[in-house]
Amino acid sequence: MVTKEQITEDYKQIQDEICAALEQLDGQAGFEEEIWERDGGGGGRTRVIQNGNIFEKGGVNFSAVHGELPDVMMKALKVEQNDFFATGISIVIHPNHPLVPIIHMNIRYFEMPSTFSDGQQPVRWFGGGIDLTPHYVFDEDARYFHQQLKNVCDQYNAGFYPRFKQWADDYFYIKHRQETRGIGGIFYDKLVATDDLSWSDIFEFSKSLGRSFAPIYTELVNRNCNKAFTPEQQEWQYLRRSRYAEFNLVYDAGTKFGLETNGRIESILMSLPPTAKWLYNFQPEAGSEEAKTLSLLKKGINW
Repeated sequence: MVTKEQITEDYKQIQDEICAALEQLDGQAGFEEEIWERDGGGGGRTRVIQNGNIFEKGGVNFSAVHGELPDVMMKALKVEQNDFFATGISIVIHPNHPLVPIIHMNIRYFEMPSTFSDGQQPVRWFGGGIDLTPHYVFDEDARYFHQQLKNVCDQYNAGFYPRFKQWADDYFYIKHRQETRGIGGIFYDKLVATDDLSWSDIFEFSKSLGRSFAPIYTELVNRNCNKAFTPEQQEWQYLRRSRYAEFNLVYDAGTKFGLETNGRIESILMSLPPTAKWLYNFQPEAGSEEAKTLSLLKKGINW
């Protein structure tokens, strides 16, 4: 049986691997680490990289927390017990280059320990996902990104990618803007063992997804980080960052969970960009690369 202790240790190792890869990729900045404890139980390791050669701000955070769920979260999760354990890794990287995309990844595990000993069906599941938010959408990069995610999914279940891709399209959608946050990726939640997939299979899928992050993002960064860009493109980058901030503050489930369970505020809001702009009623020029990007921020594109 896969235990929460094993999951915790493997996630910590994946955090170490990703941080080492990103430091090598940036070539200048290193991660600052802060160990923190949660008042209600557990804690984590917040690691932030700032003002680098490529990364203006980024975080690779690990947490393993436990305690009692607030009533609002019990209702949201549709559970009757109030004790919980949750562990995971959350990553957001904001590059300083407008042609290098923002990237986000999360892998997580949740359980309610009391349900393992009282004769009820245990409450436990895995969740996660990875998505890309380019300031400018390049077709070849989008196809590469989605193909790599499909390759990971297909190792475990041929139905994962189409199902999780649609889930990401629906989840990473800014309703009040009627546009997707970026080009999507995959997203899944409450993934449990079935006749076809054991808990070990799902755990291995979670780890494979986590370990796909560094090679995928390294390729995308290296494709674009040496390209010249204009002040106007940088201004567009700040506008696209504002959409990212809007989604995370209004819709993101992880942000809500962290705030409702007395999580560490600095770690929760690490996902927000260092600089963003809201210009009134900005309209890109027809036929521009900016207009093309907006036209591709919609659900259901088969990359």
